[in-house]
Amino acid sequence: MSEPTGVIHDIGYRHYDGARLGRGHATAALAVHSLRGIFGLGRTARSKIIPFMLVGVMLLPAVVSIAVMALIKQEGMRYTEYAVIMQAVLAIFLASQSPYAVAPDLRFRVLPLYLSRPVTLWDYVGAKLAAMTAAMFLLLAVPLTVLFIGEVVIDLPGDTHTVEYLTGMAGAAGYALLLACLGIAIASFTPRRGLGVASVIALYLLASAVSTVLFGVLESMGNDAAAAWAWLINPFFLVDAAVHVGIFGAAPASNVIYPSGAGSLVAGVIMIVLIGLSVTALIARYRKAASR
Repeated sequence: MSEPTGVIHDIGYRHYDGARLGRGHATAALAVHSLRGIFGLGRTARSKIIPFMLVGVMLLPAVVSIAVMALIKQEGMRYTEYAVIMQAVLAIFLASQSPYAVAPDLRFRVLPLYLSRPVTLWDYVGAKLAAMTAAMFLLLAVPLTVLFIGEVVIDLPGDTHTVEYLTGMAGAAGYALLLACLGIAIASFTPRRGLGVASVIALYLLASAVSTVLFGVLESMGNDAAAAWAWLINPFFLVDAAVHVGIFGAAPASNVIYPSGAGSLVAGVIMIVLIGLSVTALIARYRKAASR
């Protein structure tokens, strides 16, 4: 009997002869892919239910405000208070969608595959943060824009609130950046989506409850100055104090009272520190995950 011989099969592999677009294009493609996935695009129909339902809920106050302006010729909801009033919806969206951006890659341990290409660890983290930030910004900016267009079309007596609208859009960018960093950082510490959802929503509920209870206790003791600082525990009031009030001089949302003097400056510093800590935690987490 003759010795067995090897056989070479042509299975159609071909070398890529096209343009090499590099790190920037790869990072942008990853960010766009993640953004599409956050809204359920390119996924199953079930994955689209929660994000688009929450988008619809976010639009409801804008539609109601436009109806009020059209029927009784009175101003509706202020642009700068939209996020604070709808903070529960924003928190649910963040909690439900931020684990999708990070959990699958951690669960299936595909991060080394991404990093085997020109994409670096900073590129990967930046793409995920950019996708979640863009998603949160769109979730808030679209209702604000719809409300502004409705105000322009109805043409109420007096000047159009263009400055307030732009202030609200700047605040939307601040909300999006801070919330995305916090949500992605918390969700990245577990490969299980359910646990990630619970962790993010627990942080929001804890911060909201602690700020409200602490404010009530301090106010009942007559310490109004200390009570004003309690609102900054809630990330939504923190951004409102730092961006809307501190930078643009707008009135506080929901008629709360923030710390006087350097309170807005301190709120801005706290906001920057939280973003920096979140990014640092993300880099450390993914550096450890990539080494496995």
